[in-house]
Amino acid sequence: MYQVRLLPHEMTFTAEHGQTVLEAALNAGIAFPNRCQVGACAMCMCRKLAGEIRYQLEPMLTEKEQAEGWIFACQAMAESDLVLDLD
Repeated sequence: MYQVRLLPHEMTFTAEHGQTVLEAALNAGIAFPNRCQVGACAMCMCRKLAGEIRYQLEPMLTEKEQAEGWIFACQAMAESDLVLDLD
């Protein structure tokens, strides 16, 4: 299990191995923005400030967006503790 910290709200929840960040947040009762849950609407897009993630299928993010730390929470799985910015 990994700890996920959401800024600027200072909320923390755990993500199990193989579980998406969005699934883990919703299971913890966190109102994480989302709509389609398949990486098409970009509602769950947030910035990864620290930690490692992986995707089963590569998301539709530009190289610039990926370099800036943007992730799709509905597709990203934690590979370490994470710090994410929802602001």
